Amino acid sequence: MDEARAREILAAAGLSTSDTGGPATDGPEPRLLALGENAVFALGELVVKIGRGAELLPRAERELALADWLAATDIPAVRSAEPKPRLVDGHPVTLWHRLPEAVRPAEPRDLAPLLRRIHALPEPDGFTLPRRDLLGGVERWLRLAGDAVAPADADFLRERRDAFAPAAAALTPHLTPGPIHGDALPRNVHVGPDGPVLVDLETFSSDLREHDLVVLALSRDRYGLDPAAHDAFTEAYGWDVREWEGCAVLRGARETASCAWVAQHAPTNPRALAEFERRVTSLREGDPEVRWYPF
Repeated sequence: MDEARAREILAAAGLSTSDTGGPATDGPEPRLLALGENAVFALGELVVKIGRGAELLPRAERELALADWLAATDIPAVRSAEPKPRLVDGHPVTLWHRLPEAVRPAEPRDLAPLLRRIHALPEPDGFTLPRRDLLGGVERWLRLAGDAVAPADADFLRERRDAFAPAAAALTPHLTPGPIHGDALPRNVHVGPDGPVLVDLETFSSDLREHDLVVLALSRDRYGLDPAAHDAFTEAYGWDVREWEGCAVLRGARETASCAWVAQHAPTNPRALAEFERRVTSLREGDPEVRWYPF
């Protein structure tokens, strides 16, 4: 799904100002905010998320239920504008209330207090959180990549997936398992006038709390996060996951997933292909310090 296709879906859903002129869509044309696992548009007072395929509908339904649960538990997070997703031309579409403009960029230290609150939550009533299937998307992402990536590289990532999945399942946690965000990065925090707010709830899970902490440890090692910023995060959270013997396993699983995730963009984006090749080569060579770039 590219931007043009996403805009076609917006129009089919009646969410394009050029097509409707309805009260929810008065004003400028939808503005693309992100194009990754979802296409995300700002539309007046709304944010619209469009999933890549119908198979993501259950996840969209769960994300909306999560938003209601977090509102009931008073966790600062995005709030839904419609209780159920729409299925438009085979794509799940969800509507969200747009947050006020950010007062500054989010930092790792903004994330830590939110994670502490999430990690103190019990399991929700009314619906079940899935396990954090970090590697579950690998096959779908490689399938979307098709012939754009070398078959040997795709097979290499499948072999890594098959090795890390049972290793991760066998880990003994340091923290009590339970609800987690699942993709705990500063980009998923919005610092508005009332403070930090969680966004992007689609990876919420019930699993090892360490999943949420390995993310920034990997950012420090692979993506150039300032070590001082990581130190501020661990100080605010109260524990450094790198002290845990299972850290390397979760890191390896996440690296495998992150490499495969980029592959899905390779057919239409030369930058994605170059980044995929950088990542897969560093994994093949066992080099944990090759710089990766966010995509």
